[in-house]
Amino acid sequence: MYCKAVQMPEPRRGWQARLRRTRRRVQVWTKRRLPPGLRLLAGVLLMVGGVFGFLPVIGFWMFPLGVAVAALDVVPIWRWLRWRMGGARSDGRAKQRGDESDR
Repeated sequence: MYCKAVQMPEPRRGWQARLRRTRRRVQVWTKRRLPPGLRLLAGVLLMVGGVFGFLPVIGFWMFPLGVAVAALDVVPIWRWLRWRMGGARSDGRAKQRGDESDR
């Protein structure tokens, strides 16, 4: 019997992976450095700035980032964002194949 070599998946490349890393980095930074009420305010301000995306410097990129920052304080948005980005369950465990609780 031989053990079959398992290949590790390639790290994600491209603009989508870079966008996910940047979003996560901003979320970690705001969670560590801003108190909860101020996080929500910063997220709302980013969303308002995203509405004026046609202006220079202020861009449409601000709206989804504002949602991600505000989601740190609003639990239903946080759960939706986690489900949308990775399929993690609400109890913190990763969803696995054949799991009976997802039926």
